[in-house]
Amino acid sequence: MMTPVLSTEAFAALGAPDLVYVRPIKAAEILADTPVEDMQGFQIRPDQTLYAVHRADGARLAVMTDRQTAVATALANELEPVSVH
Repeated sequence: MMTPVLSTEAFAALGAPDLVYVRPIKAAEILADTPVEDMQGFQIRPDQTLYAVHRADGARLAVMTDRQTAVATALANELEPVSVH
């Protein structure tokens, strides 16, 4: 049996716009992508594990300090979160 290959757009359409995934991410990745002025007031260590909420197409929507908050934020915004390891 052959595994189908989906484009990013086709994969995103599978879960409709309401499907998001939550995955752990190192703070260093966020720090590298975020302008310094946007980080003022946040106490984040580069080795800290954060939790990112992504659309099915991979676009990052939010970053939280713990998984429970990331899932709760997705649910509060009427999104369907799934975990990715």
